[in-house]
Amino acid sequence: MTNKKEYWNSLLTEKSWNLLHDIKRKYNFILIGGWAIYLLTHQQKSKDIDIVIGMKELEKLRQENITKNDRLKKYELKTEEIDINIYVEYYSQLTIPVEDIKKHVIETQGFKMASPEALLILKQGAYENRQNSVKGEKDKIDIVSIIFFTEINFQKYKEILVKHKLESYKEDLKKIITNYTDHQALNMTPRELKNKKKEMIKKI
Repeated sequence: MTNKKEYWNSLLTEKSWNLLHDIKRKYNFILIGGWAIYLLTHQQKSKDIDIVIGMKELEKLRQENITKNDRLKKYELKTEEIDINIYVEYYSQLTIPVEDIKKHVIETQGFKMASPEALLILKQGAYENRQNSVKGEKDKIDIVSIIFFTEINFQKYKEILVKHKLESYKEDLKKIITNYTDHQALNMTPRELKNKKKEMIKKI
């Protein structure tokens, strides 16, 4: 087994992890993004925090000095190098509408978060928009992590794709897995990676 390569600096991820627990104590939200995938897979930690909230919780969060980002249809709270991205129902435009994410929720380690199938689709949407960037590289690791280290119900995944007219994501997913090469980020040997890729592409 190789030594796992950490994508983000560990001081940053620790700050972010502590901040995530702070906001969990104060607010009711659904966790999406990198930290949700980490809680499921125990692979790569995240730097930014991504949460989904309702209007009532948005009112409570306003005391935190949040700013509205009309271009990206979200609210933001910046703490040093960490961004908290806040997606609100009937306003934010995610791959799956925020109000629909509520229908795909699980609880893990005390966190309410999107189901693995919904998380995967949301990550594919994020990757589509930033695949040629540093964050896009991390999205790719997260996508492969969730496929390799979580029990994905591919029937449910396909049903969500059909409902939101995202059928092309299925083939996109196969391409992402086929072209993925960074075995160290997943703490795997090249051979293990190759075998796992074959196995998962068959399942999809």
